[in-house]
Amino acid sequence: MNKTYDHKTLEKEVYEMWEKIGAFSPEGAKTLREKGGNNLPYSVLMPPPNANAPIHCGHATYSLQDIMIRYKRMQGFDALYLPGTDHAGFETQYVYEKKLKAEGKSRFDFDRDTFYKDVLNFVKENSDTAINQLKLLGMSADWDRNTFMLGQKVIDIVYDTFIKMYNEGLVYREGYMVNYSTFYGTTFSDLETDYKDSVSPLYYVKYAIGATPKKEGLPLYMTVATVRPETIYADVAIAVNPNDKRYKDFVGKKVINPLTNEEIPVIEDEYVDIEFGTGCLKITPGHDFNDYKIGKKHGLSVISLINLDGRMNEFAGEVAGLFPSAARKKVVEILQEKGAIEKINDKYENRVLVDYKEGNVIEPMILPNWFINMDKLLDPVISAIEKNEVKFNLPEWKRDTLRWIKEKKPWPISRQTVFGIRIPAWYSISENPDLQVTFVDKSGVYRSGNLKQMLGTNNGKDYSLDEIKSGLQKVIPSKDAKYLIQKDSPGDDFLQETDTFDTWFSSGQWPLTTTKYPDSSDFKKYYPTDFLDSGYDIMFFWIARMIMFGLYLTGEIPFKNVYFHGMVTGKDGRKMSKSKNNGVNPVEMIEKYGADALRMGLIVGGNTEAKFSPFDEDKVRGFRNFANKIWNVSRFINQKIEDDHLNIPDEMSDSDLQKEDKELLSKLKSLIESVTKDLDRYKFKLAGESIYDFIWNTLANDYLESIKSRSDVSAMFTLRRSFLSAIKLLHPFMPFVTEAVWKEISKPKSESKYIIISKWPI
Repeated sequence: MNKTYDHKTLEKEVYEMWEKIGAFSPEGAKTLREKGGNNLPYSVLMPPPNANAPIHCGHATYSLQDIMIRYKRMQGFDALYLPGTDHAGFETQYVYEKKLKAEGKSRFDFDRDTFYKDVLNFVKENSDTAINQLKLLGMSADWDRNTFMLGQKVIDIVYDTFIKMYNEGLVYREGYMVNYSTFYGTTFSDLETDYKDSVSPLYYVKYAIGATPKKEGLPLYMTVATVRPETIYADVAIAVNPNDKRYKDFVGKKVINPLTNEEIPVIEDEYVDIEFGTGCLKITPGHDFNDYKIGKKHGLSVISLINLDGRMNEFAGEVAGLFPSAARKKVVEILQEKGAIEKINDKYENRVLVDYKEGNVIEPMILPNWFINMDKLLDPVISAIEKNEVKFNLPEWKRDTLRWIKEKKPWPISRQTVFGIRIPAWYSISENPDLQVTFVDKSGVYRSGNLKQMLGTNNGKDYSLDEIKSGLQKVIPSKDAKYLIQKDSPGDDFLQETDTFDTWFSSGQWPLTTTKYPDSSDFKKYYPTDFLDSGYDIMFFWIARMIMFGLYLTGEIPFKNVYFHGMVTGKDGRKMSKSKNNGVNPVEMIEKYGADALRMGLIVGGNTEAKFSPFDEDKVRGFRNFANKIWNVSRFINQKIEDDHLNIPDEMSDSDLQKEDKELLSKLKSLIESVTKDLDRYKFKLAGESIYDFIWNTLANDYLESIKSRSDVSAMFTLRRSFLSAIKLLHPFMPFVTEAVWKEISKPKSESKYIIISKWPI
């Protein structure tokens, strides 16, 4: 053995050896094992990382999954770690559009198919990034079974599921108030939005009373406080609280919209906050979620003022064509000219709805969207979780998951992005005269408008259907559009929906797509899977929906155990970010200290079971020293056996052992029992700490030092047996150094050639 442990060389050699011998597949491990094993299936799903992005420090928690698969592999299970990569739809398109912007281009320069293929090629060029870095971490996944979320088998399964749900009445399409980002050109679910504090002007706007004031004995106007005067064009009522005595005489009367001069009613609704502003609330169902609910309740009309490109539309009067921020300034000028502004509070503190990605403002808008009715789908999920058919590592995760599921909110599954799985809905051109399209014509010019008009004469030029189809970017059907749901085009007269599925709709079927549902041998053997590790932040996005799809399509849960790990933070406890200068590049840590040290530093040095697990480089450095310690102990054992010409038997009777030998073996027995128990309970930190303490203190510092002067066989038998058993226990945590040592150290002939498929100590 070399004098020092060189992780840079040995980790690479060890991983290449594992792949060469096929140790990661259950079939390969069984062949290597030759005999033994229990032939029982055990499977772990890898949460699919973004196919085109490097891993971040949070991905180092994948080591938890690898620990379980290595542990079960050593216990003789047919252990399968199923890997995959996510197309990451919106996320990937966002990255690619930033690349285009740097080149002075945008997605509007390309037809839909070209843009999609360009993004896909971009992903393929970088597709090995995440996988190669996960290999650096030591993930013993069966890479030959890797699944890409845009593979044809995945698309077929997703389409089959959608068609089945549609045929069973679980899918519907309607105009709905959604979180729309004019910045990204797509909708966001409620879970993908947040609020940020802001200071905005609060405008007090006067609405004149429609009836003759003198006869009614009423003031000349009602005053409403709003931060969005540009939406007054879409006001359809003024609401007051029924308990507000100030406005009792106004209810049932009409007021004049100061921008449109149309009369709108004064209504009562308990939602109105008496204490806010003047106690009067303008109702704009087309641009506010609460107003939308009030509008539906009172049967009010809905007016939308903003186009998908973020500009004010033809209903916005004098400000049509402007973006909302510019329209707001113009509207304030108009209202001031009319004497309709009573006052302005320039320091009003409010909360603005933003997207989770970059914090850009979200615009509540009415759009035709595809939805899943969750009512019936979630009842079996609630039952399965309450009956502990799916177990969580902490009770609070079960509680929080159930709380969200029981709300049973409709799920908007369509996204206005190009990169992703396109929804298999088809619109007949002849049956949908109001169909709107955007496309790039054959001369490269961006066009938009009514399809029927485009097919006629437009500025003296006719567009053929083939030209529109080949340059198509977006199809915008009306809310009452007629459509067919099927995989393939019904004919030349049809255009396919250009919206794509929410990425969680496809990734929610991950346990099915990775096992090749419904008729593959992997599905029949390994579904339901046994263990799933995930960050708690996607508890609702992903975990709950996987359980839902699994039960809906198979009648069985998709996994038996869920382990939620916490967010990896900087040593200071704050979320890692470049701006805070506390980010950690895991690849740099591996280069510096080795993958084993990083795995231990995160899992044993930190606490993955907590909501926030601080990352401490000092801990990683310490476990690098631990790897060196293991290497040195193995060198001592080899050297001692060689120098003293010892022939170590495979077994020895108690009578041949000294007291200190028996004490060490007794402690080893307790260690094996406690580590096995802790791993079965997913107490990874406790298990790792116990192994570390035994090897560093009990075995190396205490026992080894005490026997250095002994040259008898029993001492080296005890030391070697204890050390070999201890590094077997350690292998799932620190796979590289343990395999490298296993290759070099003297060991009984009965032991396996490779520690990765050796028998777990009992």
